[in-house]
Amino acid sequence: MKTRRPRRFGRTILRAALIYCVVALVLAGCASKLILHPTREAIPANGATRLQVLGPVETIEIWTMHSRGVRGREPRAFVIEFIGNAARAEWGVEDVSADWGDRPVEVWAVNYPGYGGSAGSASLKSIAPAALAAYDAMKKKAGDRPTFVSGHSIGTTAALCVAAHRPVSGLVLYNPPPLRKLIMGRFGWWNLWLAAIPVSLQVPGELDSLANGRKCSAPAVFVLGEADEVVPPRYHQMVVDAYAGPKQLVRMPGATHNDPVSPEALPRFEAELDWLWKEAGAGEPATERKWEPRMGTNAHE
Repeated sequence: MKTRRPRRFGRTILRAALIYCVVALVLAGCASKLILHPTREAIPANGATRLQVLGPVETIEIWTMHSRGVRGREPRAFVIEFIGNAARAEWGVEDVSADWGDRPVEVWAVNYPGYGGSAGSASLKSIAPAALAAYDAMKKKAGDRPTFVSGHSIGTTAALCVAAHRPVSGLVLYNPPPLRKLIMGRFGWWNLWLAAIPVSLQVPGELDSLANGRKCSAPAVFVLGEADEVVPPRYHQMVVDAYAGPKQLVRMPGATHNDPVSPEALPRFEAELDWLWKEAGAGEPATERKWEPRMGTNAHE
């Protein structure tokens, strides 16, 4: 019996290795389908203007809108918004324009490849090149005016990629996930990491928010829902801790993943946007904005 145990143990290890290899092969290339939830149906854009930008391979759909602070004059700054996983630029452009309120900005919201009217298919590897192409197009129009980068949830991975590779004036990051660690830590245990490991390895390095955050020097505002059920707060904190530039936090007790800035957090949020505005040299900060509930649903997951 003693001589057979090592053989049985070896066979068990071999079977486990074979099972893992089979699972890894089955899941190879499936990360985008498992993680991303694109939609393409036509939806109203509520007064926004549609643009098309040539990306590395296909055209990228962008929706633009002025904040109410523009009021017929030229915007003093530009903001590019990278949407959450189940969101669309048609929703995001309106929400972000409202967030910037009386500050005179032009907002650009990006539909990733495979989302809305953007060409191509949805994939993790297409997000970073599309984000950089969209930012470059916006910067060409902005010229010397300040350019801010905004991102919700998975959109923060694109925002941090841009900030790590382009000169930006500041960032606003809502509920940021460190994708690889989130996949491994939150979704690995129930499948004994058989699925989590191969899926996490397919997340492109360009979307590594921890590595990108260490390269960033622009000031950043983190807006954090402390009851986030999709990206638990401990994962937000990983990105906050990795971020190398000056940063301010707007914590929202009781807020879940898709909640907008709450009336209780609004004064702090406004103060931190004013801080970004001053740091960028965009002029005098805006007057205080009153809280207004958003209409409709903008899923940032």
